[in-house]
Amino acid sequence: MENFNQFGYQPTGATIAQSLTKAMRGVYLRMTLALIITAVTAFFTAANGSFVMLLLQNKLLFWGLMIAELGIVIAMSAAIHKISSATAYLLFIAYSVINGLVFSMLFYAYAPEAIAKTFIITAAVFGAMTVYGYFTTSDLSKMGSFLVMALIGLIICTIVNIFLKSSGLDWIISFAGVAIFIGLTAWDTQKIKNMLVMDGGMNTSKIATLGALSLYLDFINLFLYLLRFFGGSRD
Repeated sequence: MENFNQFGYQPTGATIAQSLTKAMRGVYLRMTLALIITAVTAFFTAANGSFVMLLLQNKLLFWGLMIAELGIVIAMSAAIHKISSATAYLLFIAYSVINGLVFSMLFYAYAPEAIAKTFIITAAVFGAMTVYGYFTTSDLSKMGSFLVMALIGLIICTIVNIFLKSSGLDWIISFAGVAIFIGLTAWDTQKIKNMLVMDGGMNTSKIATLGALSLYLDFINLFLYLLRFFGGSRD
């Protein structure tokens, strides 16, 4: 049976490849813009200082922002087929701004040079793994299932260590976090690519926004775990 797309013609291999390349470019552009917004928001919030002091002193405000971030991610993932592309994108931008407000505290814990160095290292590692995920012919779905379970275990261990305050366990968590998000970067890239191919251009914009959010989260978390190794401390 011939496969016709929504425009009424049968796409060729070259057409599919071009459409996929364009769609993936949209994913990376959205992700890059969100990272820039987060970085700029964090920098200027830290430069002002007053909001950071408020965050440090007011735990209710801090956890309110964290809950807002979690709520946006859940809302986007659960209602992606019900909301418009514009709404999904605006939620993504709002998430990147809120994350920038929270990240402003990093400038009080680490030197700007260390943050910049870690960002460059993260970009290099992320870039290598997303390229691998895009071009590999291996099926990463089984690895992805394992990584999701490992991520759940990592979250549990992190919560437990809040009470244990074990420096040894903290280092193990940091190493595991780096490994997990390196793997998730490759898996998410392949998953986004496959979703775009299967969609056939019907919901490209929504998939691109949701995919950009996934890769944004991979990048941010990889950055945070690497910062523990390369960041040192302001003191």
